[in-house]
Amino acid sequence: MNLKSTSVRRIVIVGGGSAGWMSAAALANHLASLNINITLIDSSAIGTVGVGEATIPTIRRFYQRLGLTDHQVIRATNATCKLGIEFINWHQPNSTFIHPFGLYGQNVNHVPFHHYWLKLKETGKQTPLSAYSLGVQLARENKFRPCFDSPKNQLEIFDWALHFDASLFAQLMREYSISHGVSHIDSTIEKIETTSDGEIASLTLENGQQIDGDLFIDCSGFKGLLISETLNVGYQDWSQWLLCDRAIALQSESTAPPAPRTIVTAHEAGWQWTIPLQHRQGNGHVYSSRFTDDETAQQRLLENIDGKLLTQPRSFKFTPGRRNQAWAKNVIAVGLASGFLEPLESTSIALVETAIDKIVQSLTNATYTQQTIDHFNDVTAQEYERVRDFIILHYKLNQRNEPMWKYCQAMDIPDSLQQKINNFTQSGDLTRQQWEIFGPDSWLAIFDGFKHWPKSYHESIDKMAIATIENGLSTMKSTVDTHTQQAPTHAEFLQQHFDYVVPDVKE
Repeated sequence: MNLKSTSVRRIVIVGGGSAGWMSAAALANHLASLNINITLIDSSAIGTVGVGEATIPTIRRFYQRLGLTDHQVIRATNATCKLGIEFINWHQPNSTFIHPFGLYGQNVNHVPFHHYWLKLKETGKQTPLSAYSLGVQLARENKFRPCFDSPKNQLEIFDWALHFDASLFAQLMREYSISHGVSHIDSTIEKIETTSDGEIASLTLENGQQIDGDLFIDCSGFKGLLISETLNVGYQDWSQWLLCDRAIALQSESTAPPAPRTIVTAHEAGWQWTIPLQHRQGNGHVYSSRFTDDETAQQRLLENIDGKLLTQPRSFKFTPGRRNQAWAKNVIAVGLASGFLEPLESTSIALVETAIDKIVQSLTNATYTQQTIDHFNDVTAQEYERVRDFIILHYKLNQRNEPMWKYCQAMDIPDSLQQKINNFTQSGDLTRQQWEIFGPDSWLAIFDGFKHWPKSYHESIDKMAIATIENGLSTMKSTVDTHTQQAPTHAEFLQQHFDYVVPDVKE
């Protein structure tokens, strides 16, 4: 085993945007005691993708570890609060369900709640599973409140994330990074020098500077300037399962108070996102070029936007998948350079966060070995594959009739996902795997939303009287209803704390 240790005194980050500046901010903060010099190189002449406006709750832990509060970030990025994602027309036309950042019901006797709900369902009780989720009910009613400081039970447990202006968030991370000692160079890279064993030695910039480094973080987006174009690290193409390979994004005026949820609406060859910010709305259409053309896809997006357009449509092409190795030699790919999964579950920024966390953990003493690299790559691969499976599930379980959706119903899926589906179908099992971003209640939300329910429930429940289960679930529902009724609307919350002004919509 190669246990050679490499010292790190100079980290060079290539590329700005959210991935680059988040990396710079976190490394500057968490590695401050190690006396590592951090330089970020980007060019103001090169744009960033910058459409990632929806997040999951891990983003709040990320910036809180930097010492930033929710209040600071919301103000700086014109953010709104996000309790989950609403899926419209995914199961079939005229269907809707919400994937919340929270739990369903209350576990009893160490048996997950959904088994009790399944028992009642078998007897003909039709109260939706979503009635027992505070996260769902708040989101559906356009209500919002912060999490309970000391939840009395599982019924009070939910979480939330943000919708924010990605460029403003990158700017916030940039200011934080520079104030914490990161050197910023605005220039393009003209030449990349490598060592005899293929590692990156230095970068020569358009302005003539030569930048040496020990470890390079590639945040150059789809281009993968270091990891792909220089080190030629290959890419795993997952388009046999994830058919969407194009996206169109634009911004529009708000026409209503912002909903505390992302809305994703299925179309015949893809889906549309609707993301409300305080000052505008983000829109996009993710679609498959195998089943529609660019002109039709753009028209479908435009005809489903209410407000006045603020920007021209921007188009993107992508290949769903991941880099064979996220860390190769002395280069670590973060963000789009590492891989891309369509933003259906808002995981792009979350995967940036997990990559940064692993970098920090890998450099606790400012050194790394080949064993460090191997572990990083193994965990990264598992994280991407777990998210991949979760997204594929949304397509596999649909009951729509268009060609793309019929293809997804019939397609073979990864064995890891098939096993997860089998375990749930047979016994209601929702065991969380290692390095999995989405927990059991997230999987439960998707299974339930697509009306894919288990064939059996936990055997111990048959020992309980039906009336006891009914009364218990009725009490749980009442608790959720009460908390929902008592919460202010999302708009009221923003007005009270952030001076939000409801849009003046002219008829």
